[in-house]
Amino acid sequence: MKYLLFSFFVVSIISCTSSVVEPNNTSISENFVIWSGPNITFTKASGTNPTDPKNQDNITPSVSITRSTAGGQIFNIEQEDAASKEVSPRGTKWAVGNISDIPNLSFTTFRKAVGSPKDVVGKNLVMYIEEENVCVSVVFKTWNQNKNGGFSYERSTEN
Repeated sequence: MKYLLFSFFVVSIISCTSSVVEPNNTSISENFVIWSGPNITFTKASGTNPTDPKNQDNITPSVSITRSTAGGQIFNIEQEDAASKEVSPRGTKWAVGNISDIPNLSFTTFRKAVGSPKDVVGKNLVMYIEEENVCVSVVFKTWNQNKNGGFSYERSTEN
């Protein structure tokens, strides 16, 4: 009986711990808005300063996407000073797929959605902007390597 109780206790602890450390993919809020306006292309040239507003894609008041010249992934300069593999870009969730298939998509962090950022080029993505409750279609066109911070993507705009 002691063994059975101990086993149950251990399994309970492991279950609770794993959900805290490795959260499941999240769904997005109801009543989200889909931006299906004309697509634009944003380009951040290699070696350019990410703190300069012309090197940031200011999408909404809470989200401006850029990338450091130290390499790494994209980040939201409105909410963070640099990229973090675990959470960047803050204030967003991402899914691989098309905007027309949102009910069937699982949203998570950028890195979990795309794997290695250098492999993101050509993937159809949906970015969910949490604060404004907006979904945007995104397709990366380029991802420069060698720690120079260049990248480009095409994204949908507000209707």
